[in-house]
Amino acid sequence: MRQGVISAISTPPGKGGVAIIRMCGDGAIGIAERVFFPISGKALSSYPPRMQVYGRIMENGRVIDDGMATYFIKNASYTGEETVELSIHGGVLVTRTVLELLYKMGTIPAEAGEFTRLAFLNGRLSLTEVEAIGDLLEAKSTEQLKLFSEDSRSRLKNKISEIRDSLTRLLGSVYARIDYPEEDLGELGDEEILRELVSIRASLSHLISTYRTGRAINEGIRTVLVGKPNVGKSTLYNLLLGEDAAIVTDIPGTTRDTLSATVPLGRVLLHLTDTAGVHTEDVTDTVEKIGIERTLGRLATAELVLALFDAGDEISDEDMRIIELVKDSSATAVAVITKTDLERSELKDKLSRHFDEIISVSALSDPDGTIELITNTVERLFTDEKIDTSSDAIIASARQHGALCAALDFINTAIEAYRLGIPADAASSDIELCLGAIGEVDGRAVSDEVVSDIFSRFCVGK
Repeated sequence: MRQGVISAISTPPGKGGVAIIRMCGDGAIGIAERVFFPISGKALSSYPPRMQVYGRIMENGRVIDDGMATYFIKNASYTGEETVELSIHGGVLVTRTVLELLYKMGTIPAEAGEFTRLAFLNGRLSLTEVEAIGDLLEAKSTEQLKLFSEDSRSRLKNKISEIRDSLTRLLGSVYARIDYPEEDLGELGDEEILRELVSIRASLSHLISTYRTGRAINEGIRTVLVGKPNVGKSTLYNLLLGEDAAIVTDIPGTTRDTLSATVPLGRVLLHLTDTAGVHTEDVTDTVEKIGIERTLGRLATAELVLALFDAGDEISDEDMRIIELVKDSSATAVAVITKTDLERSELKDKLSRHFDEIISVSALSDPDGTIELITNTVERLFTDEKIDTSSDAIIASARQHGALCAALDFINTAIEAYRLGIPADAASSDIELCLGAIGEVDGRAVSDEVVSDIFSRFCVGK
């Protein structure tokens, strides 16, 4: 933790109605009183904490701006440190001038995420809450806003605390029986301990099961559109984006390179790529050849493949090539049959053996219906409809998922040990390791490198 008062602009750069400059650290109120003068003539510190006070910001008797100041005492602020927030007019020059004045008064520039890092170090936030705040700042969908809201952060924090408290109580009972075997000081017998372990395992398993949904909402799904030339990939790409990003013509091979965009789709986020049409014959055009190579590269890393087939055509060599590529991929595969007014039933029969889902669309004649059908299909494949982001504790971080899976492994080992009659002192080590893994989830036992990596994604001023 750095010494001194840190300061930064906590609102986006540029012109706006209001800009907020935050100061934090021992002495922040003292520095504020050297530059901010309430219109009443009283000192800022004479007002109650958290009260907005109107006044002028001045340097050597010259008024720079007028605005509001609010101070927070130590242990009662976002960071846990003494804090002052200045709300001033949101012009580029005025905010820079006020910030430079604070530097002259002795503050030092805040680093990226430093205010939130102080909150974490002071125990105001758990690491799971910190991650959620970082993701909230990057939110691209309303579902993400719900997933990382204050209520959602509290639910996850409370669920993890509940598991940790259960483990702590359990260990206390186990240690008491180990240290004083003849006194029978432990609250729980072996059968009760086993039941408690099984209950904790159920809680861990349930929380882990939310990750697939949380990940689809938070990180998104790497999605690739594939098909032979002129099958309608770019039309569907534009439809999902809601804009004409890809050129659409009747000329085969119009799309010769990959196009990518991030698209909210219902509850989830798609990292969507439109690709060049797949050929079977040799391609002589250098640009088109590179585009096809990129298509194959995207397929190799895709989590979801939307493979388009024209209902009005016979299954071609290009279609068979696409089917083979899908079979070789580990991605979830959805066959999208276009031009459904010409659809033949045998086409679905041929595709059903190779795809997880088959849907029929007519993107041009029914765009709303097409989007709804694809949305429902993707949500069903990648999320659990029983999970509600407005009421459930959900994990959405790979780091959290990994730590919880490790905790589950340790619990399983401890359960097996008790069932086999292994002495409690040996079995208790796995419970301790489980508790340590839970500590990694909420930041109680996580390395400085992990913490630094998380805060490196924050902006200055947060």
